[in-house]
Order: sequence, then structure tokens, then C-alpha cells
Amino acid sequence: MTDTAKITLGDTTVDSPVLSGTVGPDVVDIRKFYAQTGAFTYDPGFTSTASCESQITYIDGDEGVLLHRGYAIGDLAENSSFMETCYLLLNGELPNAQELADFDNTITRHTMLHEQLATFYRGFRRDAHPMAVMCGVVGALSAFYHDSTEIHDPHQRMIASHRLIAKMPTIAAMAYKYSVGQPFVYPDNSLSYTGNFLRMTFGVPAEPYEVNPVVERALDRIFILHADH
Repeated sequence: MTDTAKITLGDTTVDSPVLSGTVGPDVVDIRKFYAQTGAFTYDPGFTSTASCESQITYIDGDEGVLLHRGYAIGDLAENSSFMETCYLLLNGELPNAQELADFDNTITRHTMLHEQLATFYRGFRRDAHPMAVMCGVVGALSAFYHDSTEIHDPHQRMIASHRLIAKMPTIAAMAYKYSVGQPFVYPDNSLSYTGNFLRMTFGVPAEPYEVNPVVERALDRIFILHADH
């Protein structure tokens, strides 16, 4: 039998189910509280409220716990790559060697942007914050890729996810290049995901860019730490 919590407001007593997750504290389900009492709950900053049910991420800031699909973030950062972590978040399990190779190939083949998007950047002020520019360009993607905008279609959602993962380094690097007045550097599919981002961000067309493997690995770990964002 499901446990319940009794909440009394005036003459009204509400029986609210108590739900248990895989990890973390139990929660009181108050979805019907307003309908039954006419009152809202008040919890600034959601300090005592679970806003959703997630099978992807668990965070306990007080204890320093961050899990992706049940894997500790420290273990992923130490033993996995950002591409493996992306596959994990999308599919629920870490990939085997063939699955990783196929996934990496899929992401690599989507790194280019529609060329008209390159001109889209010129609509922003030169001193605009790169993050603001990047957000604007990401929002414009749906105007160029009409085959993956149906959110109720799992296949289209996956295509959109692959495109976002692949194109974000290109979009971010172009936003930075625009802010400093340098020409855009297009993706190089022979490089890793992170190495490609470094080259597009800090390379210039006038000379070759050598990816520093130490910086590449460090940035890849940073990407892993922020993967669920």
C-alpha cells in the first residue's frame, strides 16, 4: 500500500501519495493540492521541491553527488569521453566499441551549418555577448531543418538531438569568432569532437592549428560535467 501524507488546511484534509525514487529522499505528490484546497504551496527556489521525474540525472548539491543515468560523474570524467556520455544520456547505457564508432560518425557528419546561418551572425552587434548570439542562432536552426521538429516523433527527436550535439561547437566557435572580428573556421571531420571545437575557436585560416592533447582532454572532461545541461 502506498504511503500517504495528510495535509490539513482549515477544515480540509488532503491525502497526498508519498513517492519513492531510485535514489534520494521520498517526495510528497501535491499535484492535486490546489484543486482540493484552492491554495498553492510556497517554496522559493524549489529548495524542498522535486520539479520533475528524471531517469537521466540525479543531483544532490549538499552531498556533492551528480549521477548521469546512475553513473557517478567522477567515474565518467575519469574513464569516458564526452561522446560516450552523450550516448549514455540519449540511450540509457554506455556504448560498446561499435556503437560508439557509429555514434561518433553520426555526430561528425552533422557538424556543418547551413551556409545561410553564417550570414545570420551579421545581424548581431559586434559587442553582443557570445552566449546571446549563440542562443539566437540555435533558435534559428528550426527554420533550416524542417525534418526534425515534430517533438512527438521519437525518430525526429533523436535526429534533432544529434544535430544539436554536433552543431553546438560550430555555433559557439562562430559566435566567439564573430565577437573578436576573425573569420569563421569550418569543422574538420578528422579531429575529435573537442579537438574540432578548439580548432574552430582558436585556429585561424592563415596557419595550421595543432590541438594540445592536454587541453583537449581537460575540455572534454568539462563537457562531461555539463553534459546534462
